[in-house]
Amino acid sequence: MGNSPSAARPLSSPPPSPALAPASDPKALPLHHYLRHGPVRRKRSTILSALTLGCVSDPLPSDYSPPPSPRPSLLEKHSYEQPPPVYASTSDLLEDDAANAAFKTFISEYPEYYLTWTLDALRRSDFSRLDHVGEAYVDYMGGSLYPNSLVRVHTNFLNRNVLGNTHSVNNSSRLSATHAAAARKAVLSFFNAPPDYTVVFTANASAALKLVGESFPFSPDGCYILGADSHNSVHGIRQFAIQRGAQVHYIESTSTGGMDVADALNTLSRHHHPDHPAPSLFALTGQSNVSNAKNPLVLIKHAASMGYYTLLDAAALAPTSVISLSETPVDAMAISFYKMFGFPTGVGALIVKKSFLEKLRRPWFAGGTVDVVQAPGTIFTLTSEINEQFEDGTINYLNLPAITDGLRFLSAYLPFLPLRLNILTHYLINSLKEFRYETTNTPVVRVLSRIPSRRLRSIGEQSDTGSVISLIFLAPTEGMLPLSFIEYAAAAQNISLRTGCMCNPGGAAALLGLREDMDRLYCGVTMKQFEQHVGHELGVVRISLGLATNFQDVFRVLRFVAAISRKADLEEMWNAWSDGRASPDAASHASV
Repeated sequence: MGNSPSAARPLSSPPPSPALAPASDPKALPLHHYLRHGPVRRKRSTILSALTLGCVSDPLPSDYSPPPSPRPSLLEKHSYEQPPPVYASTSDLLEDDAANAAFKTFISEYPEYYLTWTLDALRRSDFSRLDHVGEAYVDYMGGSLYPNSLVRVHTNFLNRNVLGNTHSVNNSSRLSATHAAAARKAVLSFFNAPPDYTVVFTANASAALKLVGESFPFSPDGCYILGADSHNSVHGIRQFAIQRGAQVHYIESTSTGGMDVADALNTLSRHHHPDHPAPSLFALTGQSNVSNAKNPLVLIKHAASMGYYTLLDAAALAPTSVISLSETPVDAMAISFYKMFGFPTGVGALIVKKSFLEKLRRPWFAGGTVDVVQAPGTIFTLTSEINEQFEDGTINYLNLPAITDGLRFLSAYLPFLPLRLNILTHYLINSLKEFRYETTNTPVVRVLSRIPSRRLRSIGEQSDTGSVISLIFLAPTEGMLPLSFIEYAAAAQNISLRTGCMCNPGGAAALLGLREDMDRLYCGVTMKQFEQHVGHELGVVRISLGLATNFQDVFRVLRFVAAISRKADLEEMWNAWSDGRASPDAASHASV
C-alpha cells in the first residue's frame, strides 16, 4: 500500500472567518486562538547545557558556571507555580508570543513536563540544528536524528586510529575486532541479556528478520504465526515458510491496530500440536510503526510454553522503551540502531540465544562464515564462533564503535522519554480533535491510531502505546484530502512527517477499515489499481515523536493544522500544490 498522485480541483470559496480578538489572559484562550499568529523570531539563549553521556559537546563560555541539578523533591506539583530555572524551560526556544502563550497553558495542564528538562538541555546541545534551520521533525519512526556529539566523538575516533578488516590479524584488524567485541557487549548489556545470548550484526532490522526466516527449519508439520499489524519484513518471512510447506496463520488486527490477547492465545493454542511437534515460529511486533499499538511481551512467554520458537521485531519498540531480555527471554530479537539514536545507518542486530542459532541452517555460506571450503567440491566447515556463522562477509567495523557510544548516550535519556513523549502525545491528540473548518464546522482530522490509555505522571513509568499518531485529513465537505497534498503542504512549512502505509499493510488496512478489501486482492494487482478500487490514495499521515521532540515541534504541527482549517490558507496551499500536480487524465480524490 502506498501513495499515488491525484489531480487537483479548485477549492470552493467559503466565507472568510471572523477576526479573532486577543484576550488579556492567555490561559483562558483555546489553542486555536494562539495559532493565528505568524512567526516572530526571538533571541535564543547562547548557553547550551552539555549532557551527552560519554560524548563531548561544544565548549561553553569560560566564565559560565552551570547551575546545580534540581532535586525531584523540588519539582513536586505544588512548586510548579514558580518559574523553573532556565535550564528547565523550553520558553526561550519558542519562536513567538503565540507559542509562549500556548506553552503556558500547556504547562499548567501538564506540569510533569518539567521533570523531563534534561531533554530540553539535550535539544540545545545536540540538536540545535533543528531550530537553526527551522525544521519541525516528526518522523522519528522513520529514523531517529543523530546527536551532534555522537558524530563528533566518532569522527575524532576515526581520525585518531587505524582500523582494518576484522578477518585479518594485524594491529589495525585487532583494534577493529576489539571494538566489535565491545559493541556486542554493550548491546547485550543495554538489553539486560543473560549469558546465553549473543549478537549477530546485520545491515538493519529487516536483514536480521530475514536471517531468521531463511534459516528457520520450517516443515510441512510446522507453522508460522504472526500478527496482521506487522512490518513487511515480518510478513516476508512467510515466503520461506510457504516454500518449505509450513502453514501460515495470522492473528487479526483490532480496529486500532495491535492484537487482542485472547485472540492471540487462541490462535497459538489452536495450531499447537504437542503430539506431533515440529519447529514452529511465532513472530511478535513489539510496537506497530503505524497503529501505535504495543503488543504485550508476555505473549512471548505463553508461546514458548507451548513449544513455539519466538521472534520479536523490536525496531519500533527499542528507541523509547526499556526491554529486558532477562524478563522477556525471546529466542531472537531484531533492532536497527539508526532508529534508536540516529547514527550510524546501515547497522542492525539480531540479539539471539546461542541455542536458537544452533537450530538454524543457512541456505548458503560466505566470506567470514566458514573455516574451510572445498573448491571444487561440496564440503565446507563453518567458523567456530557461532555468531560469525551468520555474519555474511565483512561486518561494518568502521561504525561499530559508534554503537557503543550511542547506547551509552541513549541510556542517559531513555528513562525520561516515556514521560516526555506520553505528555506530548496526549496534548497533540487532544488538540487535534479541537480543530474544525471555519466554513463547515466539520473536523479537520480524524485520529485513527491507538491512543494512550493513561497519562504518565513520573519518571520511570512505561506507556501502553508508542508516540505515533496516524490520522487522515478530512476535506471541508466530503472525503479526505490527498496524502500527497498534505505531504507537500507540510514540507512547505518545514515540517518533516510521513504519509503512506509505512510498509505495514495489515495495520494500515485495519485503521482505514479496508480489511475486506484486502481479501479481494489478486496476484499482480498494482497499488494504482487498489487505489482506484477504494477511490482515494491509500495510507495515513503519520506523526511520530522521539528523542529530541519538544513542545515547539508539536506546536508547529498544530499551527499547520490550524492553517488548513482556514479557508484562505487552505486555498493558497491547495493552489500551490495543484499547479505542479494537475494533469489531464488525473482524477481528484476529495471534494474540497
